[in-house]
Amino acid sequence: MPPVAGPRVHWVSVVTIAFLVVFVAGVLVLIAADLFYTSPQAMADALGSPEVRAAIRLSLITTAATLVLVVCFSIPVGYALSRYRFPGSVVVDAIIELPIVMPPVVIGVSLLVFFRTAIGQWIESVPGLQFVYTPKGIVLCQFLVSVSYAIRASKAAFDGVDRRLEDLALTLGCTHGRAFRWVALPMARNGLAAGAVMAWARAVGIFGPLMVFAGAVRMKTEVMPTTVYLELSIGRIEPALAVSMLMLAIAMAALVLIHALGQAHRWWGT
Repeated sequence: MPPVAGPRVHWVSVVTIAFLVVFVAGVLVLIAADLFYTSPQAMADALGSPEVRAAIRLSLITTAATLVLVVCFSIPVGYALSRYRFPGSVVVDAIIELPIVMPPVVIGVSLLVFFRTAIGQWIESVPGLQFVYTPKGIVLCQFLVSVSYAIRASKAAFDGVDRRLEDLALTLGCTHGRAFRWVALPMARNGLAAGAVMAWARAVGIFGPLMVFAGAVRMKTEVMPTTVYLELSIGRIEPALAVSMLMLAIAMAALVLIHALGQAHRWWGT
């Protein structure tokens, strides 16, 4: 029996849409304030300075390395969480989600403390494995803050793949590895890609752990979020605003891509 049509306009629709309009308007007002505060030429000049260009370059390099690590970890971890049941899985789930809810600066403090232990000092003594106040430390912070988002998305993507299809592939002679590669992985591709993009966008914007663990040395460990802080600390709002608008554009592009992948997921049913 089809649902009975009710009035299109009622107090619930009016109140909820009013809250929606207020929220969207508030976000747009903030963005408009940033845009009208400066000019395109001023933003171009700010983004063209050697310090800012170096920070942007280091951000792109470190987040690209972080993205590779995130993909390498999130896919197998997400698959394991989706397909296998084991004692203590609830605790494991909580540990994986912990970086999502905990203050990011705590990760930086924890890393700093860890590398003062005997194990951490031994790692630091290995040539090429110095993390404290180095670009490698930036990648480590970005990875720990962002990987949980990709793992959650990876698990959800594999949950959406009918396990019976993998079982069918096994009965047809595929090994478990081939069933994963040729069945589960292609069918979960959009969700995996969306999770990777989400994690990358999160890595671009982290600030607290970097200040604690990697520092903000100009032309060495300075990335876009720390550039905003450094420029504001000396009263230069134009470069800080220019970099902020660049990060806002990156975040917006990432969200558009995530939603596009989600629509493709629903369209193809994979």
